[in-house]
Formats: sequence, C-alpha cells, structure tokens
Amino acid sequence: MRSVTYSMSVSLDGYIAGPDGGFDWGEPDEEVFRFWIDEIRQVGAHLLGRRLYETMLFWETADQDPSIDDSGLEWTALWKPLPKVVFSTTLSTVQGNARLASGGLAEEIERLRAEPGEGDIAIGGATLAAEAAALDLIDEYRAMVYPVLVGGGIPFFPQRERRVDLELVETRTFSSRVVYSHYRVAR
Repeated sequence: MRSVTYSMSVSLDGYIAGPDGGFDWGEPDEEVFRFWIDEIRQVGAHLLGRRLYETMLFWETADQDPSIDDSGLEWTALWKPLPKVVFSTTLSTVQGNARLASGGLAEEIERLRAEPGEGDIAIGGATLAAEAAALDLIDEYRAMVYPVLVGGGIPFFPQRERRVDLELVETRTFSSRVVYSHYRVAR
C-alpha cells in the first residue's frame, strides 16, 4: 500500500512559515535542494492545499526562465508531470498536471491508494496535513529542520489531543546545519 507522507521545511521552533507568512529562512542550498530532488522522485501523487499550490505554480513555467540553474530544471522536469490534487474552496480551476479534489481528503487518499501506480502520496501544506493527521492518514513525517527560531506562525505539527508514537527511520545533517528527520508512524 502506498504511504502517505508529510514533508516540509520547518524552523527549530516548529513553524513552516513565520508570523508574517514568510519562509525565506527555509530556502534550500544546493545540497538540500539535491536531497529534495531525490525525495520527489519517490512521489507518485502530491496533495496540496491552495496556498502551497499557488506557491508551487512557479515550477510550472520555471523551465522557461533563462536564469534557472540545472538543479531547478531537474526539479521542474520532475514536478510538472507529477499528478497533483489541489484542495481548495476558493479556486475554480488549476493549472498543469493538477486537478481540484472532488471528494474529501480521506476519499481522495483511499482512491489514490486503490489506483495502480507507485510512489508515495505526499501531502504538502500544514492545514491539509493537520486534517490528514486528525484522520490518522499520515504514515510518515519528514522534517527538514532549519537552524532558526521564527517565534510563531504556521505550525508544522497540528495541535491535536491524541498521542502519535513514531519510529525514527533516518536522520541526516547537511553542511548548512539543516537537519533532516524522517519518522514512520508506529502502528
């Protein structure tokens, strides 16, 4: 069965965006970006909330930007064909290889798990991940922890009233002092 993963950059104090909505502190250096490229190769479908979808629209046309480097071109070549499902109550259309969700999150994940295909089902965006976590749909948490305290904002982990035990799968420290932690939900 395909795993559902939640993977984002996060500040040491637990936020994916600061109080002003900014996440410039999480811009990856070349080594971290290469890691993200390898990670996206393992994804078979990506579920996004509206805000992350709008942020990631850049990559739909990045290959037309003459200033984009080879790593950016490689990411774009992997991102553009990747099937994406966007959860939004305000958008009426989406671009690229994306579609608006036709059902609830649990139904979409169940449908994707039933379809033939390989690769993880990745969830992007804290709001969508919080909903998936509340429904106990996340199998793996992958945090790219940046050495910065932003003091508030959008939390990586949803606030919920139940305990979730995790098993450490992998850690890695990058030369930029960023630390990757990969956990599997213990079931």
